[in-house]
Amino acid sequence: MFALSLINCKFAASNKKKYIVIMLNNNNHILVPMDFSEQALIALDQSYNLARLTRADITLLYVLDEEQSKFFSIFSKETKRKTEEKKFNKAIKEKLDALAKDIMNKAGIHIFTRIEQGKIYDCIVDVANELKAIFIIMGTNGQHGLKKKFIGSNALRVVKEANCPVITIAGKKHRAGCKVIVLPLDLSQETKEKVGSAIEFANHFGSAINIVSVINTNDELIVKKYSTQMKQVAAFIKKHNIVVHTEFVKDSNVLDGILKYSKKAKADLIMIMTQSEMDWTDMFIGSTAQEIINNSVVPVLSIHPMDKPEESVIPYSF
Repeated sequence: MFALSLINCKFAASNKKKYIVIMLNNNNHILVPMDFSEQALIALDQSYNLARLTRADITLLYVLDEEQSKFFSIFSKETKRKTEEKKFNKAIKEKLDALAKDIMNKAGIHIFTRIEQGKIYDCIVDVANELKAIFIIMGTNGQHGLKKKFIGSNALRVVKEANCPVITIAGKKHRAGCKVIVLPLDLSQETKEKVGSAIEFANHFGSAINIVSVINTNDELIVKKYSTQMKQVAAFIKKHNIVVHTEFVKDSNVLDGILKYSKKAKADLIMIMTQSEMDWTDMFIGSTAQEIINNSVVPVLSIHPMDKPEESVIPYSF
């Protein structure tokens, strides 16, 4: 249901402005962390279209985490411990391979499987880097399943550390395709970079882009700035023959405003920019982007801003 990646790209100069050109190759990989939970399987289902569109293979990754590893310590003899761990790994490998075979028969996509041992988020990021993955797609139970494996803090750490875009999926039901992309905008420079990414996605899927700005002030100067930016962004997107909808949402809580609007718009994807939009603390508290990832039933695509925002796909003056 998603589109192209920003990870394999180069910059092409044109009229002294720099634009993103997607460069796909024959070794594209999408990494899907898998623990066989309902949410992980939903995320896997959502990866098929993206794999086809990007001509990518899918790698299923199972992480034997520290908590599971401790289980084998109950065996006093090292030989017994190693035997039981080997049996467990074999069972997981067989389960992964069976799932991979089913996907290849059903969707015609090449699937690889891996088992790693360590911290979940570290293993996911390390494997993604090794594969040069163009996307990580992972199910998350957000803040509602704090004792589950692929949850809030792990998903957020992956989003923060990964070098490729990350799609987190918390909802249970999703439409096929991507008809509506919700693009939250504020007045920061970095968030404008999302416009170029949204255009790439929308062009590929024939999606509409719904721009939303949540404001909690009556200050005429601020409201005017938001209005001017929204008109400029909408005008730029329309030049690419994409249907655009714009809306101001008055809400004292930015998160609530975005989520309510996404539900109203029947969104298929919310695009957020990490780092600048994420106020990362050790416990990942107080960030609107983090809260969107944890609470949105709509899939969330998190992308990192480029090193030099002034060289964005979109001129900041629009």
